[in-house]
Amino acid sequence: MVISRRRLGLRSCLLALALGSIVWCPLIGLAQDAPEAGSSRVERKAVRTQKYMVAAANPIAAAVGSDILRRGGSAIDAAIAVQMTLGLVEPQSSGIGGGAFLVYYDAKTKKIRTFDGRETAPATAQPNRFLAQDGKPLKFEDAILGGKSVGVPGVVRMLEQVHKQYGKLRWSQLFQPAIQQATTGFAISPRLHTLLNQEKFLSRSEPARSYFYQPDGTPKPIGAKLVNQQYAEVLRQIATRGAGAFYKGKIAQDIVNTVKNASVPGDLTTTDLARYNSVERPPVCGMYRVYKVCSMGPPTSGGITVLQILGMLQKFNLASLKPDSVEAIHLFAEAGRFAYADRGLYIADSDFIKVPTKELINPKYIATRAALINPNRAFVGEAKPGNPLSTQAFNWGADNSVELPSTSHFSIVDSNGNAVSMTTSIETAFGSRLMVRGFLLNNQLTDFSFSPTTPDGKLIANRVQPRKRPRSSMAPTMVFDRNGKLVMVVGSAGGPLIINYVAKAIVGVLDWKLDAQQALSLPNFGNRNGATELEANTSIVNLKPQLEALGHTVTVREQTSGSQAIVITNQGLIGGVDPRREGKAVGN
Repeated sequence: MVISRRRLGLRSCLLALALGSIVWCPLIGLAQDAPEAGSSRVERKAVRTQKYMVAAANPIAAAVGSDILRRGGSAIDAAIAVQMTLGLVEPQSSGIGGGAFLVYYDAKTKKIRTFDGRETAPATAQPNRFLAQDGKPLKFEDAILGGKSVGVPGVVRMLEQVHKQYGKLRWSQLFQPAIQQATTGFAISPRLHTLLNQEKFLSRSEPARSYFYQPDGTPKPIGAKLVNQQYAEVLRQIATRGAGAFYKGKIAQDIVNTVKNASVPGDLTTTDLARYNSVERPPVCGMYRVYKVCSMGPPTSGGITVLQILGMLQKFNLASLKPDSVEAIHLFAEAGRFAYADRGLYIADSDFIKVPTKELINPKYIATRAALINPNRAFVGEAKPGNPLSTQAFNWGADNSVELPSTSHFSIVDSNGNAVSMTTSIETAFGSRLMVRGFLLNNQLTDFSFSPTTPDGKLIANRVQPRKRPRSSMAPTMVFDRNGKLVMVVGSAGGPLIINYVAKAIVGVLDWKLDAQQALSLPNFGNRNGATELEANTSIVNLKPQLEALGHTVTVREQTSGSQAIVITNQGLIGGVDPRREGKAVGN
């Protein structure tokens, strides 16, 4: 959605950024599919620790996670405490009313395990859910507002599942920091205030209006204290009774009532909540030069598409190119073009369709896609998906669904070398705008294709179906060296651009030998099988004419990534957080 705001002059903004000031910069070419809008950029230096680290999108949450690790908790313990705190202090991005994907590395067994806490559609959901009476797709804001967009939240159940296997501290202990913070209150941050000021719908209904806004309808100011006793009570019940307290009983009934009584009623039921289960999925892994990269598989497209981009790029000597060069951006954009073409056709919930995962990341197949990249010329027009099986077995229609996840990511390494990469979301900023018991409900079902078929009648793999999980772009990822040693934990927020953000960070560390912070601070760029996109207000905007000379159609737009990374070296841990948000890396 297009968001207006007061603008500073570009020259003044760039100067302030260079000096490390917190400023609100002008938007250039803001795309309509931007997820959370930008607020400020603060340049940072890498954080170095010896034993453990948490890199999260909010400093309060990062400090909570680090304290859990200091007290002997595991990476999973810290993840639970971080998520519960993020749901309070960063409510626009994630929370217990949403879902998540988690990649876990067990240092003792050297196993990589991946867990799916993605939301599911209600049992009564049908493929025409987001079609108007005339059969045309609803406008996006008409689809997200109200109960029809709300899927069964998955993050609480998933975190309980992994805690039973890898937790060290008691489940109930992990909720205490967030409970305490919710009870005593926290100060509204500049970013939360900015997003509240830009938000058009949240103030239209209670209890969100009274919680976030003043009587005159303006957001509560920066620094104002928010106390959330209702959220604290929900956390107390989950802490005491486990995830069942959320999925059954009064909390579940209140969620259902809120959905059914919304301005646009939904069909979520208490049975839908009671039946929800998180799922362990097989990781997707591939080689990038001498490194092994592992991520999350379907129903997210993130892992597969990151591996495809990296697989195509390893044909080229990126180390010899500068990160902000025309040549590097051209190659990166072309790899993204062909990877996103496959993503739009083949990837959806693997419980409902056969996703050709192994075939899509097969090095021989990726080599055929890489052969399409001309180092001296951009591909003209929209790239067609490849045919990984050389058959017509996957004759789906391409999905062009809008995807605007308001998302958060955190990376964790504990003192025993265990690690978590977790990306968590409620979809758009402030989700469905429905607030219940102090937390916001997701609008994740709008990640499905609004149309179940293409104009020529082909079924779309990512169409709405009962109990199905919508496709995502989230890509929590880990990188290992040739000896199997963990060297990087990374992931990002940012909607469908997450894939480009994660791939860029990995290339930055592995090829360009940047530290974690330098890699995340690089300007964002990429291609999603359309225009090549350059991040506004960065040095690479000047490369637009040169890229156009190579045949690229170029757009300049805000790219509010939310990447957090930890690089593991022989000298210790190096952490980086995205300068476009207000995160922090904390440890010892």
